Amino acid sequence: MTDFTDLYTPTEEHRAFRAAVREVCEAKVAPNAAEADETGEFPKASYEALRAADFHAPHIPEEYDGVGADALATVIVIEEVARACAASSLIPAVNKLGTLPIILAGSAELRQKYLPPVASGDAMFSYCLSEPEAGSDAVSMTTRAVADGDGYLLNGVKRWITNAGLSDFYTVFAVTDPGARSKGISAFVVEKADDGVSFGAPEKKLGIKGSPTREVYFDNVRIPADRMIGAPGTGFGTAMRTLDHTRVTIAAQAVGIAQGALDYALGYVQERKQFGKAIAEFQGLQFMLADMGMKLEAARQLTYAAAAKSQRGDADLTYFGAAAKCFASDVAMEITTDAVQLLGGYGYTRDYPVERMMRDAKITQIYEGTNQVQRIVMARQLLAGLPTN
Repeated sequence: MTDFTDLYTPTEEHRAFRAAVREVCEAKVAPNAAEADETGEFPKASYEALRAADFHAPHIPEEYDGVGADALATVIVIEEVARACAASSLIPAVNKLGTLPIILAGSAELRQKYLPPVASGDAMFSYCLSEPEAGSDAVSMTTRAVADGDGYLLNGVKRWITNAGLSDFYTVFAVTDPGARSKGISAFVVEKADDGVSFGAPEKKLGIKGSPTREVYFDNVRIPADRMIGAPGTGFGTAMRTLDHTRVTIAAQAVGIAQGALDYALGYVQERKQFGKAIAEFQGLQFMLADMGMKLEAARQLTYAAAAKSQRGDADLTYFGAAAKCFASDVAMEITTDAVQLLGGYGYTRDYPVERMMRDAKITQIYEGTNQVQRIVMARQLLAGLPTN
């Protein structure tokens, strides 16, 4: 028989957490979403609101002055922020992505130095893995860190870095042993203030425009040896372990975007009248709404189950993290597209939020591993015989 203690169960504390986040987001994040999208500027007011409520990096453990939210609570925060503003949801999501390598593999000294500033909101953290010629094929990265005296000299470029230029700290993956492929990659903490660090122009993107995405350049950046995360050659393993956990947060972002679109569409179809009655009374539209709600809840449940596995560190997290991210993002793209359809011509204009949500949803199918890569990950797990139940 199934041991139900192994399943996730959102607690009363989780529900209270959701209510608190939703209150902040509806009052102080949602009002900034359209402007951030229109101007392409980071929503500072939303950041300050999240920071004031301790929702900007809730995953930081209490011993480092953080909230100590578990993986499910962190997912709930990201989901609720994304429901209001997808770009703002990358604040807690990328703070987790950037700091998790330190939490998983960093020294006590690194954790003590870099986690408290993130917990207080005095600093943000970004994650530098992708390169111009090394996206899905991250092992082919060319950024190099060469031993030099009591440290390393870092040279190279990273692309598609979320919040680059805003973040004070960066987890950077670089080759330290060129002949060892994945075993020759190490991870480092790089500071924005380090000599030789610079940034490219903001990318002109389809969506999540309020979250800056830039290249990061390293030109003979001297990194002290004690800023290496884990042992030499363990960086790629740390990167993959991190993504196992943080793909769940992308699933949460997708669920939140989809929920925002469904919420708006539900209100619209009950007010919009055609042929003498609300369009919500037409069976064809009701079928669309039913499918949207059904798929959204399936995505949410898979995401929450994956979050529980993340919290426990289950052996099948790799499979469930990939599955949650892949399924939830595909569902988000479908639901936001249908929301635009339900609003008709109005849905295609910027006067209504669903077109922004559709554009925002697309990136969830791409970053932290494209959905094609997620399907490869899942298939390999299945073929290896790893239990998934």
